[in-house]
Amino acid sequence: MLVGRDDEVAALGRLVAGARLGRGGATALLGEPGMGKSSLLTDAAGRAGGTCRVLTAQGATSETEVAFAGLSQLLAPVLDRVDTLPARQRDALRSALALGAPAGGDRLAVGAATLATLTRCAEESPVVVLVDDLHLLDVPSVQALTFAARRLAADPVAMVLAGRDPEAAAAVEGLPVRRLGGVSEEQARVLVEDALGSPVPRERLAELYRRTGGNPLALVELATDPDAGAEMPGLPAAVPEAVARTFEHRVARLPAAAQAALLVAAVADGDLATTTAAARALGADAADLGPAEDAGLVRTAGGRVVFRHPLLQSVAYTRRPATERRAAHRAVADALLPGDEDRRAWHLAESVGGVDAQVARLVEAAAERAVDRWGCAVASTSFERAAGLSVTPAERAGRLVRAAENAWAAGDAPRALALLDEVAVLRPEPAVAFAADDLRATVAVHTGSLRRALEMLVDLAHRAPDAATRARLLADGVHAALFLGSTPTASGLADELADTLPDLTEPVSRAVALLACGVAHVLAGRDGSAEFRAAVPLLEAAGAPAAGDLRWPWVMSAPLFLRDTSGESSVRPRVTEARRAATPAALPGLLFVIARYEATVESWNRAEADYSLAIEVARETGQTTELAASLAGRCWLASHQGDAEGCRADAAAATALCTQGDLQFFAAWVRFALGDLALSDGDAGTAVRELSTLQDLLAGQGLADPDLSPVPELVEALVRTGEVDRAREIAPGYVAAAEEKGRPWALARARRTTGLLADDDVDDAFRAALTLHASTRDAFETARTHLAYGERLRRAGRRVDAREQLRAALGLFEGLGARRWADRTAAELTATGESVQRSGTGWRAELTSQELQVALLLTDGSTTREAAAALYLSPKTVEYHLRKVYTKLDVHSRDELAALLTDGG
Repeated sequence: MLVGRDDEVAALGRLVAGARLGRGGATALLGEPGMGKSSLLTDAAGRAGGTCRVLTAQGATSETEVAFAGLSQLLAPVLDRVDTLPARQRDALRSALALGAPAGGDRLAVGAATLATLTRCAEESPVVVLVDDLHLLDVPSVQALTFAARRLAADPVAMVLAGRDPEAAAAVEGLPVRRLGGVSEEQARVLVEDALGSPVPRERLAELYRRTGGNPLALVELATDPDAGAEMPGLPAAVPEAVARTFEHRVARLPAAAQAALLVAAVADGDLATTTAAARALGADAADLGPAEDAGLVRTAGGRVVFRHPLLQSVAYTRRPATERRAAHRAVADALLPGDEDRRAWHLAESVGGVDAQVARLVEAAAERAVDRWGCAVASTSFERAAGLSVTPAERAGRLVRAAENAWAAGDAPRALALLDEVAVLRPEPAVAFAADDLRATVAVHTGSLRRALEMLVDLAHRAPDAATRARLLADGVHAALFLGSTPTASGLADELADTLPDLTEPVSRAVALLACGVAHVLAGRDGSAEFRAAVPLLEAAGAPAAGDLRWPWVMSAPLFLRDTSGESSVRPRVTEARRAATPAALPGLLFVIARYEATVESWNRAEADYSLAIEVARETGQTTELAASLAGRCWLASHQGDAEGCRADAAAATALCTQGDLQFFAAWVRFALGDLALSDGDAGTAVRELSTLQDLLAGQGLADPDLSPVPELVEALVRTGEVDRAREIAPGYVAAAEEKGRPWALARARRTTGLLADDDVDDAFRAALTLHASTRDAFETARTHLAYGERLRRAGRRVDAREQLRAALGLFEGLGARRWADRTAAELTATGESVQRSGTGWRAELTSQELQVALLLTDGSTTREAAAALYLSPKTVEYHLRKVYTKLDVHSRDELAALLTDGG
């Protein structure tokens, strides 16, 4: 019986029982040493035994820097399931666990593969995963396990992650957490009397309780070793230190040979064979552990030396002189079996007291192996360790850059920047300095520090070693300048970029340069169509996109900025390939531009699904720039859909990020979304304020592209507030800009604006607008024109003619799912005297973002397993979401669902 832990025992019991009933879940146990975390896991394992498969792992100091050591330990009994996974997940996990050749994988692919392996096992029987000492587990394993833990819902898998508080707190953020505190004084009495085998005086118990704060291990250890407790003045003592002192006191009573053997066992993390060989090399023997076993400090079982508590292992190591510790590490390194090179390198690094070129190379080789297995966090630590062992500043700087690269790949931007600061102090040679600055700029671009990033990108471009690198940096500079709202800077960089075009031969590099020039020209109010059209055949000639290639988000620029179908048939297949190959670092940016394009045509449901996935992955990978972009994009879409709550929530989140990173371009999107939302809601006054502020904001940024202008919406709002004279003042400038651009989308909006302000004859302007709309794929803008035309006709008393336009508008709005605009149109149509029959447009509002993502993938022909892999979910979770979709939408097959989704855009 676990004294004082009834609530925790019950909670873990419910978690295990839920797995037996087909429900998944995870929880974390956090507490200081001695609070009973390991005992709770042991109790849970006992409760799960028989009907559940129990998988366990325990963190160890010597494996903290061995990539996926913890995951390998956990999955060892079920490795046969790995080969049943989808190819990408299978290869990623086999590579991570050193079971196969290095594969193109990533952190999320390994996490998804871990989830898939657990859920495959759960198809046979419920699975209970128990992980102890999470704070000592290697970071890649922790990332994979917590990734899986956050996605356990519909699968019979229960997971409990136990670790020290606060060391493990950050790793389990977002999971249900139980923090273990001290037991009550009465429970303390039960524990102490059970340990002593006799009653304890009240005064003695009160003193023990005051010293320990109710920590169960401290209570027992201090009660059974009063001499050790007497050595600690200044009560109450820090509880872990108090327990450590008791252990130190007991170790000190052992013979010297036993203490030496205990040190070796601690260094070897309890492996008995390694301990025996290493002890002999030091002139000792594993048999010297006998006194420690007799004292109850360790026991041997299953080929391992098991310490009574992890604190005891720490004491046996840390309280010995540094020379003895280094000698033990060297002996353990020599005793390890061939093939265990990563652990050997770690022990050798611990065995030297200064620089050592040979050991540095061994640690660097271990780091490279971790990179091959996508253990980026471990690789970063190992490269840094190799740097510390390096003899020359040049070697140290090069290895620190590699450490920083892998810290960034692991999603740890602060650590990457700190390592780059160390590089700068060393004054490295030019090539290393360039690589360090390039990485610093990349981190800044993706984490929202764009103003500093822009300065660095321009400087780097001017000292780039070749034309392709210069073009990449200038294109990124164009991107950064536009996001910052600095159109003149973007235009200047585009002009520089144009000068590099003759030297660019690789198709994608040349295409990206052309697209960057085109984007900068268009947003500055110039013609960029020639650059867009020149890029398309280059993309047709390009090879398959490489995983992690961050250039591919540019590819959607052509159809997006031309606002027609030019080049779409050529670009689309490349985008699909890039999406399949994209790593987590590349995926948010790519999904953002795909979603933006989908939002400008009739594919709103797909746009919402892609924005939502981009937001999820951007949050997971710490990419705040991409997160702000997709939040702003989804906010804009929600305003069109009439989702006021979602629009305002995304607006608040995006605005906070835009303010933090000075992302003026996306702040403008948010302002437009709020203005358009007010207009759809009939609040013309708010719309005028928001859109007027936006107009000033765009002018300040130098954004002269009429496609970004809110003038058509502002004119409509001003007409509704009776400020027709002001509307007539601002309309001509917009109409002139649209005519100069000459593209159908801009011209259609200009003609609609003219129609809104026409005194009598409105037909010519609106009919011209609708003819132009027919050359674009923007159903929403077409519907807005039909609505505006119908409203003017009704107010002119032409009810029959108005009905034709209003019916067309209503059909388009309902098909898109633009709920508030559809309501407004229906009200107008009713005002003409027509009885309005509304189609079912409410289904979209019933689905969560994840349900929509699942529905779209499955109706596109993906299998359940393919959809699960694409969304980083388990197949059962996909099926769970699909069942909810069926229930909410009252459909019974994928064919019915596909028909409904097709009708709804």
